[in-house]
Amino acid sequence: MRATVIHAPHDIRVEEVPDPTVQQPTDVVLRVLRACICGSDLWAYRGDSARQPGQRIGHEFLGVVEEAGAEVTGFRPGDLVVAPFVWSDGTCEYCAAGLQTSCPRGGFWGSVGSDGGQGEAVRVPFADGTLVKLPAEAASDDRLLTALLALSDVLGTGHHAAVGAGVTRGTTVAVVGDGAVGLCGVLAAKRLGAERIIALGRHEARTDIARTFGATDVVAERGDAAVEAVRELTGGGAHAVIEAVGTEQSMRTAVGITRDGGAIGYVGVPHGSGTGLDLSVMFDRNISLRGGVAPVRAYIPELLPDVLDGSVDPSPVFDLSVGLDGVPAGYRAMDERTALKVLVKP
Repeated sequence: MRATVIHAPHDIRVEEVPDPTVQQPTDVVLRVLRACICGSDLWAYRGDSARQPGQRIGHEFLGVVEEAGAEVTGFRPGDLVVAPFVWSDGTCEYCAAGLQTSCPRGGFWGSVGSDGGQGEAVRVPFADGTLVKLPAEAASDDRLLTALLALSDVLGTGHHAAVGAGVTRGTTVAVVGDGAVGLCGVLAAKRLGAERIIALGRHEARTDIARTFGATDVVAERGDAAVEAVRELTGGGAHAVIEAVGTEQSMRTAVGITRDGGAIGYVGVPHGSGTGLDLSVMFDRNISLRGGVAPVRAYIPELLPDVLDGSVDPSPVFDLSVGLDGVPAGYRAMDERTALKVLVKP
């Protein structure tokens, strides 16, 4: 089959690789219908996170089960399924607690020795603990299929940030980051009943999506100017802040725009520097911090009905679609910020 591999910074290729097979009785082989490129993939693309030459890449996908191992009970060939970005056994104490990202037998797609999602097929370990079945009819609805793909990562990650920030009905929320996760954070905050949502971003195409998703205000300033603008808009800061970037500056901004007694939900993958956290400031102002890598497998059952009935539609975050041969160009487009999030149709 063909799959996307990374050889060096800015060197993404689509190459022939061995077909996946059932190696353990708990595996399935899945034919990929939709995948995408994540903003976190760009850190490998730019050389900010190490990869071995020829390593697979991509962790967001959905598709159809083609073969199931002898011990798989929940799926059979022909089932349409979505895969969260981490596989998990579904039986350990962490999985039982809804923290599948800490499963001792779990792992990330595209890690050394595993298949990546940006290819024609994937071997899925621990299928019963990992995959979530989707309605078969969704396979013929292009918009719905695209929306369902967001369940593999960005929608659940935005929701994780909103939950970590303590978003409830009537709260004022500020979102740092206008990428796909930040925009899904806006969508999640709206779903949880936020009264006011302030999106921080300066790219009009993205802030237009934020408004569609429920943002009531947009702040285009950055750094200290953004802090001043949000605090003026809110009379002292937001009750809940979603941090969806992961840089020192974004975390400083998040702390600065949080109201005393408020909380930050952080899901931006840390990269490039320290966190910028000053614990004495957070201590003095009673600011809470909660978040991390999102256990999206725990959230899919909650979010799926709203995606299926159209009350939550994250599909606008995918603003460029490519075939498998177009994946390298898709990386360039996201790296150059001419695309928000690239949809891949193998």
